[in-house]
Amino acid sequence: MGDPRKPKKAFATPRHPWRKDQLEEELHLVGDYGLRNKRELRRHETDLSQIRGIARTLLGEEEEQRAQLERQYLTSLARQGILPESATVDNILDLNVKDLMERRLQTLVYRSGLAKSIYQARQFVIHGHISVAGDVVTVPSYVVRRDQESRIAFHQTSPLSNPQHPARAAPAGKRVARIIEEAGVPAAPTLPEVSPEVREEVQAEQPLVMPETEEETPAEAPEEKQ
Repeated sequence: MGDPRKPKKAFATPRHPWRKDQLEEELHLVGDYGLRNKRELRRHETDLSQIRGIARTLLGEEEEQRAQLERQYLTSLARQGILPESATVDNILDLNVKDLMERRLQTLVYRSGLAKSIYQARQFVIHGHISVAGDVVTVPSYVVRRDQESRIAFHQTSPLSNPQHPARAAPAGKRVARIIEEAGVPAAPTLPEVSPEVREEVQAEQPLVMPETEEETPAEAPEEKQ
């Protein structure tokens, strides 16, 4: 048994971590899903490797034992929302890391329109504004089950539960002018349109040049009489 103060690393690193194409792809994934660092990405890659490893083990089992274990495992993945209910073991081998990251609470908060950006969704989750099935969850990487996806909302004790809160995202399908009108804020006055003839005359006019004035020199003091 190891030292509990030094926990075992929960993720595996790639064999060739300095390839240019791999670094660019990882950078895009970190930005698209609002990850804090690459350690979060490594955890999801390790989970994907374990899921695919179990699928390869099932393919090597006998037909009778495989049928029972395969049904249980596919049901578990379908409950997590990673695969559809009609999936097979071959579909498990086609999974990629994005399929797992789409089930993160942070991603689903942004996808459901509760946040304006993926980074604001992470802030809402960490600060305890988001609840799943009535319970506050402060872990952005929390895997949301399929039956919990429709129960993601602002917690009732959070100030963000007020729809008029300035940090709330604008409702989808409404223009900014319509939202301002519904809020009772007077819209900005519209300027009159200028005809093309007047615009051409103004552009043709030469700028007014102010004449340069000579600086006045102070008068010389009269010489004192000797």
